[in-house]
Amino acid sequence: MEMALKALAVAACYYAAGRLGLLGRVGVEGVVVTPIWPPTGVAVAALLVFGVGVWPGIALGSFLVITSLTTPDLTSIVTVAGNTAAPLCALLLLRAVGFRPDVSRLRDGTSLVFLGGLGAMLISATAGVAPQVWTGSLATGDFLPVWLAWWVGDAMGVLLVTPMLLVLCRGTLLPRRHTAGRIPVRRWVEAGCLGIAAVLLVPYAVFSSPSMLFLNFPLLIWAALRFELAGSMLCALFASVLTTFAAHEGRGSFLDLSNIEVMTKLQAFNGAAALTALLLSALVTEQRATRHSVQHACNELAELLEHLAAGEDPTESSGRRAPEAPDE
Repeated sequence: MEMALKALAVAACYYAAGRLGLLGRVGVEGVVVTPIWPPTGVAVAALLVFGVGVWPGIALGSFLVITSLTTPDLTSIVTVAGNTAAPLCALLLLRAVGFRPDVSRLRDGTSLVFLGGLGAMLISATAGVAPQVWTGSLATGDFLPVWLAWWVGDAMGVLLVTPMLLVLCRGTLLPRRHTAGRIPVRRWVEAGCLGIAAVLLVPYAVFSSPSMLFLNFPLLIWAALRFELAGSMLCALFASVLTTFAAHEGRGSFLDLSNIEVMTKLQAFNGAAALTALLLSALVTEQRATRHSVQHACNELAELLEHLAAGEDPTESSGRRAPEAPDE
């Protein structure tokens, strides 16, 4: 019963994410695609958090999204199957390499990018586009551009949405760098400054007539270095959403561009932003964890040397007894 409720909750979240994603839809060779498809991120995060048992919720959510757009047919069933199989494949691949949901290592970030995102989403893109070619609703020559747009959109959903949802599930939006259990005031001040900078800089970079999208990257680097996964992915998601809106409206850097040019430029920016935020934050988190481990080991060694220099038994001072010598 509990798993069924979780599956229904996943279906509702999937459907809501799908409706939000469709707000930025564009047409490529007459087929509706989205630069960022958030439901794939919801699906992968749900499987990582709740397990394989919620897969019916993914299938139901995908079916509901499709029925909101068109009358379901055989191709819709294939698309639903692909949208369900791709996140499941992502879960199996990530489990096979020992992925940690906290993305605390560089290998976790690269695994999510290349296995969970770019690799597994090949299934959903192929299942979504190939049936349209088989039924004749899409010309064979148009398969590649539509497939590529579909694949990148699904992968961006994993790279941008999944890490953010995993952070929210952990409830650690602001990383702690202290031992007292409280977040210092200076951390809140810096977080506020980062938020103000994002609100001011990102819209300017996105909507300015000359292409200023590169101005987003110093902001992403600052967020990754100081606030790790939570800060970097939040900034990346904010920048990608605004950029997608500008592309949909044909404003700023996307003024007077064709649909193919808009999709190419938008996907290049979204991919670069997601990779920068995800991989850099994972690298920073791993290096800090290594430094803390080394520092802890050095402190223990220094304490041991102090006890030895004082002629004390270090095992007694730590509440442990030294092992007795075996009887001969």
